[in-house]
Amino acid sequence: MRTPSDVVAAAGARAGSGSGAEDGYRAAIELRGVVKSFDGHAVLRGLDLAIRPGESLTIMGGSGTGKSVLLRLIIGLLKPEAGQILLEGQDIVPLPERELLRVRRKVGLVFQGSALFDSLSVGENVAYALREHTERDEAAIRARVREVLDLVGLNAVEQMDPAGLSGGMRKRVAVARAIALPPRILLYDEPTTGLDPSNVEKVIELILDLKGKLGVTSVVVTHDMASALKVSDRLALLHEGRIAAVGTPEEVQATHDSLIRDFMIGRVEG
Repeated sequence: MRTPSDVVAAAGARAGSGSGAEDGYRAAIELRGVVKSFDGHAVLRGLDLAIRPGESLTIMGGSGTGKSVLLRLIIGLLKPEAGQILLEGQDIVPLPERELLRVRRKVGLVFQGSALFDSLSVGENVAYALREHTERDEAAIRARVREVLDLVGLNAVEQMDPAGLSGGMRKRVAVARAIALPPRILLYDEPTTGLDPSNVEKVIELILDLKGKLGVTSVVVTHDMASALKVSDRLALLHEGRIAAVGTPEEVQATHDSLIRDFMIGRVEG
């Protein structure tokens, strides 16, 4: 593993310590020695990372470095060949699918590209998890749908089809669907990709707003450095299958570490 620079070394060492207990806290998410391969190609090579309760942490890295894979491991959609993945202290790797379903109820995932069901209305998209995983009656489901659409600034689109929405509105509907249950952990996969500058700013504001209102732990995967600096309490750089460095936005911008500087100016591909 590349040694982090002096300005991010302390944060990086704590995140990769494997203890999950920094200054007496239990990590909301902790990955210990995680290994994941596809067709014999190692994507993650013993990755260690601890994410604090209630923080917003952004995972940066070039295309193909395994950022989205990491999110799918955290929510249990993929299993590693080795290592532990702890959500609020519970290792989810050995859990059977029935128990994983229970764990996933406290984790919301905003997919890259939104992944809405175009055959369903906006309201039905948001209600989907409520119908599948709760026993709420129809009135309670409709009330919750309206509540979360209002939280994301969309209070007049419940009956619309997703195909009739702008890219920015589709992204906010995807966020509303992810928080419907509601989650304790919220994962965002490339939330600003494909959006114009105005909608990028709206999504950034939404991520920060929901972190404050819901008290969730937020994990953002992105290659967009400008957005990452705005939404993050800390940033982690994924490089060659491991976390190369972790630090606050201020530390990352001040570092002289060549790997981080190269990523910031677009010279690191993974």
